[in-house]
Amino acid sequence: MQVSIEATGGLGRRMTVAVPAEQFEREFTERLKRLSRTARLAGFRPGRAPLKIVEAQYGGKLLDEVAQDLMRDSFYEALNREGLKAAGGPMIEPKALMRGQDMQYVAVFEVYPQVPRLDLKGVVVERPGCEITDADVERTLEVMRKQRQTFRTVDRAATDGDRLTIDFVGTLDGEEFPGGRAEGHTLILGAGNLLPDFEDGLKGASAGAVIDIPVAFPAEYGVPTLAGKTAQFHVTVGEVGEPVLPALDEAFAASLGVTEGGVEGLRQEVRQNLAREADRRVRERVKGEVFRRLREVNPIDLPKVLVDNEAMRLRDVAHSQLARQGLRAEALPADSDAFRERAAERVALGIILSELIRVRDLKADPAKVRARVEEMAADYDDPARFIEWYYSDRERLAEAESLVLEDQAVEQLLAEAEVADRALRFEELT
Repeated sequence: MQVSIEATGGLGRRMTVAVPAEQFEREFTERLKRLSRTARLAGFRPGRAPLKIVEAQYGGKLLDEVAQDLMRDSFYEALNREGLKAAGGPMIEPKALMRGQDMQYVAVFEVYPQVPRLDLKGVVVERPGCEITDADVERTLEVMRKQRQTFRTVDRAATDGDRLTIDFVGTLDGEEFPGGRAEGHTLILGAGNLLPDFEDGLKGASAGAVIDIPVAFPAEYGVPTLAGKTAQFHVTVGEVGEPVLPALDEAFAASLGVTEGGVEGLRQEVRQNLAREADRRVRERVKGEVFRRLREVNPIDLPKVLVDNEAMRLRDVAHSQLARQGLRAEALPADSDAFRERAAERVALGIILSELIRVRDLKADPAKVRARVEEMAADYDDPARFIEWYYSDRERLAEAESLVLEDQAVEQLLAEAEVADRALRFEELT
């Protein structure tokens, strides 16, 4: 087999391959013989038709099949011979196939880039640390109480934190617009779930109030017919309710599943959960910082085909997530260009990490995989059942192994880097 390679710029390659005529004829003849054993042709018993008759009937199709298979196999054989790794599949340009002559074709493809640096020696990496304080615990308990608050109807002007029940009709240039009407709509004043003008217009309102509120829609609003325009909302306030927090007592603790230790037992559980969450956030933040530094020391070119495929995948995922939430996808770009920057970063890190793991011959530590799965299981009511379910699927377990491999790579890179420790409060660990 003859192979010649031409660089077409950057990572692009153009490879011309010639498969010897003898190899093609040998493969064609072998397949023709196999086919003749089962071929059914008029006037002949199965398997008894002469090869020339079988070839006359099926030769054209068989030629195409042999050519396709030989092009595929010889392409990867040529890559191995030349020491190349193709990024994605090739675009094949077959030349005219003539019996008795070498089969020739041209394959156009991209190759993976060389990764120049697989360490962070001398590179400064910031590593946050966090100790859970009593204030963190009390702040979390307050959030938990607010999540379980009830509302008591009051006869006064509404303030931030109150729940309002309203009816409204929105008009644009005097005409009601689609989606601009609602009855019995509830909102928490100050929560930011409505446009600022709308919420500001409701502050100070009491039950029974009828208000007209001009609301300016931002230029980037998801509905084009409203973007950058000002609508009028005719609002009737039906009810104002003030929040009532549950008492922080043994009954509250029991409602959260803490049946022993009362409020102090609840505080202890909250502290443990916060510590676990802080560890997770620290790990993710350190990983992100290591990856960022690794990317900075490796300004590599990226195969366009991989970035294109990843951008399309990210677009499809975003559309699917909106669909699962019952939302329309019109607000998202129809094409994948808006996802290219993120896709490029993901592709770059994937290439760099894969090469690092290969060169360092890293293998996922089974004990660390088990610890990672147990960490995920801790968020479920029946951790043992979750662990059994997770380990029952090899593909699912591979996801945990991949995460552990990343962690092991980060550990090694961090050990080589110049680490700058920095203490952070829990709320700063975003």
